[in-house]
Amino acid sequence: MTDIYDVIIAGAGPAGGQAARDLASRGYDVCVLETESEDEFPSRSNKSTAGTFPSTMASFNIPDEVVMNFTDDVVLESPNNYFRRHQPGAVLQFADFKNWLVDEARADGAEYRFGARVSKPIMEGGEIVGVRYNGDEEIRGDIIIDATGPAAPLAKALDVCNLEREKQAIGIEFEYEGMDMNPDGHADLTDTMMLRLDHDIAPGGYSWIFHTGEDTAKVGVCYIQNEGHRRNAQSGFTIDDYLQYWVDTDPRFENAKRIEGVQHRGSAHIQLPDRMSTDNFMAIGDTVPTVDPLWGEGIDKCMRSGRMAAATADRALTNSERDTSASELAIYDKLWHDRVAPKVKNRLFMTEMLYRASNERYDALMEDLHRTPEDRLNAANGGSPLAMLRMLKFEDFSILLSTAKDWFAN
Repeated sequence: MTDIYDVIIAGAGPAGGQAARDLASRGYDVCVLETESEDEFPSRSNKSTAGTFPSTMASFNIPDEVVMNFTDDVVLESPNNYFRRHQPGAVLQFADFKNWLVDEARADGAEYRFGARVSKPIMEGGEIVGVRYNGDEEIRGDIIIDATGPAAPLAKALDVCNLEREKQAIGIEFEYEGMDMNPDGHADLTDTMMLRLDHDIAPGGYSWIFHTGEDTAKVGVCYIQNEGHRRNAQSGFTIDDYLQYWVDTDPRFENAKRIEGVQHRGSAHIQLPDRMSTDNFMAIGDTVPTVDPLWGEGIDKCMRSGRMAAATADRALTNSERDTSASELAIYDKLWHDRVAPKVKNRLFMTEMLYRASNERYDALMEDLHRTPEDRLNAANGGSPLAMLRMLKFEDFSILLSTAKDWFAN
């Protein structure tokens, strides 16, 4: 088994798996290092709600076999109101999806080493030339990609992405059976993906119910240690306490039971990245700080970042002299800002403002969304400052000013 590759990828999640898939299909020698054992994969890393849309399914040829349920609409909820939008989607069985990526890459020749915990880079002449894993085992390659998620041992060691980890997002998700998807006084959540803004359930964050068929659903809560959380958090409450409070107070859970053995926990960090590459190295997926946790649709972002990294590596490695310098791999940074997360600053600013609003403002927001033309809503979601400003009310300008003050201070 060779220990020298064209590309080494740390992490077998959606970003790492897609990068491996694309590069292997182009004939490169690729090795993926994954912490979990093959028998368990994916278990601890199985932490995604796995909701996605037709554009992602088609762009990456994701098969129907990994879909738990096809949905018709997206619903936004507030404590006392809701907004429904027709937006077909798919809720994936995340474990099946990740294993499909492994099978696809392996079929094209990629090598996977499971039970391989990456610890630190191998450096020569100030540049990364390989990876040390499982203590003293080594592997070398022309390009190294860190797709390990928030741990990001290689990105941290190379001081890539400015990983200060200032605003941590903490999430938990269970799967339930016996759900009432259409109780009186609530939106009908049959074949929908629902996101709820409610500081009583997720202070400074959001919660969700994704219908997975019949009377089952994925149910989760995510809060972010931001201003909204500091102002609205319940003393002593853990993420589990917030989810249990929701289950105890919402009629949709009256006869519901948790499906044993199915739980997803995870964390991420909300911040603007700076550079995402250097000599012989790129950081992709959740290793790059999370973007737009409410609107960003993480699977698509991870898959696209993997694809852009593969395209960058392909360009660097097809050069007659294999130019993997920082200047050459910086193309990935440009592609990320242009095609993975365009207008990222505007969208992240909008998300921060949203989490600072009150529950009463969330109720009013649902009414506003009913009156907002679809093109303006799409533009605001896409980061248009004008469209965002046109959705503000007079009382929102205090939130705008406080958010801007914190951004400039930091």
